[in-house]
Amino acid sequence: MGVAFELLGVGMITVFVILALVVLIGNLIILYVNKFIGEDVKPPTKSSGSPEAEINSKKLAAIVSAVKLVTSGAGRVTSVKKL
Repeated sequence: MGVAFELLGVGMITVFVILALVVLIGNLIILYVNKFIGEDVKPPTKSSGSPEAEINSKKLAAIVSAVKLVTSGAGRVTSVKKL
């Protein structure tokens, strides 16, 4: 019984240490990327005023079809905004 508890303790400590290392390394990578690499800043684009003009008609048709299929015709797309 003592060997079983010893193995249990060693296994739990090993898992804890490995998970702590994963979290620590992940946070360090995130800090490094945010500090040195950063995001590309895109200049704001001039829109024509209506959000519908920015969305491709084929994509809009696919969205409408998907909503119609998923909701069995009960759902309706009222507006689509590009984020």
